[in-house]
Amino acid sequence: MTAQLQAAIPPHVASQRIVDFDIYHLPSMLDPHAAWKTLQEPGMPDIVWTPRNGGHWILTRARLIEEGFADFEKFSSRLKLVPKEVGEQYRFVPSTVDPPEHRPYRRLLNSSLSSQAIKRLEPEISALAERLIERFRAQGQCNFTTDYAQQLPIQIFLAMCALPPEDGPPLKALADQITRPDGSMTVHEAVQRLTDYLAGPIAQRIESPGDDVLSRIATGEIDGERLTLQQALAVAPQVLIAGLDTVVNFLSFAMLFLARHPQHRQQLIEQPQLIAAAADELLRRFPLVVATRVVAHDVTVAGVEMKEGDMVVLPSPLFGLDERQNTDPLAVDFARANGQHCTFGRGPHHCPGSFLARAEVRITIATWLRKIPEFAVASGADIAYRGGVVPTILQLPLVWNVSH
Repeated sequence: MTAQLQAAIPPHVASQRIVDFDIYHLPSMLDPHAAWKTLQEPGMPDIVWTPRNGGHWILTRARLIEEGFADFEKFSSRLKLVPKEVGEQYRFVPSTVDPPEHRPYRRLLNSSLSSQAIKRLEPEISALAERLIERFRAQGQCNFTTDYAQQLPIQIFLAMCALPPEDGPPLKALADQITRPDGSMTVHEAVQRLTDYLAGPIAQRIESPGDDVLSRIATGEIDGERLTLQQALAVAPQVLIAGLDTVVNFLSFAMLFLARHPQHRQQLIEQPQLIAAAADELLRRFPLVVATRVVAHDVTVAGVEMKEGDMVVLPSPLFGLDERQNTDPLAVDFARANGQHCTFGRGPHHCPGSFLARAEVRITIATWLRKIPEFAVASGADIAYRGGVVPTILQLPLVWNVSH
């Protein structure tokens, strides 16, 4: 997405709350989390307004972000992206409907992504992690982003959907144009191409369902009625986008931290029982998703007047990094007690894929440290980032000594 011209400042926005902050074009000299953290600097209001991307509010503190996720009567999920006109092009279900309408659609996803279902899938995830690492372990180097992070979550999710693995790269490219648009196509075009791609598989599964995620969507029922093809095509692309993008990008942030902090690696090597807690602490420290809501009716929030139709951004990075919520939030502490985050959202739209994400992160860390315990970022490497609804690391070159 090209840089947006600044919107006019509405009369109900106080001048002291105005910041120049573009979620799609974060300052290039900062990693995305450091860029977001600037909105929690001393003296910064808890609620700010930026004229970028059509103009919108940003809630910067954990208590308010949680309210934004949970209170759908004030903050509707009807529009999920800024600018507003882009959000109107993204109409996938259940992410763009509020309770109670959203609940039966959400139930369609729960059985495929439940903790029990993911537990059964863990041997497959572990086997794939082993195979991927063995492909490059003897080389002493890899581009983690492309050689692993863009492989494991995507291959697992395509297998869960019974889709061809070779379709992964073009589908990932379409998902990127929704979460981190670069202007090469509109969000509407990306959405339409994803929907067109899924039309065939969904129609086939309506006629001849199997035991996969898309079949459960295609044969799902709402209020006792089978979904139509169009209804199924409103649900399936949302699932695909989530499976192709979020964990893919998070894995690179987690591995960048471990590459730069050998003492944390050693702690996990010596105490592997901490790996599950470490995965959750890394999810707290490096969350990515930037959610959006629209104000459902005129309301006052923490003394701030918001008007019906105002767009509101809820940055998950700022929840876990809020010192009012977590002591010393920038530090990574694998023994942290009760670390709080909203990496998977809060309230009715809590991410249904959270069990899968946690399993993939945990298995990746355990398998990698067992096979490549000592590694670092390649000397002279320029770690570049890109902002967006889900920020990313463009390249992560890692190196290690190969044992003979």
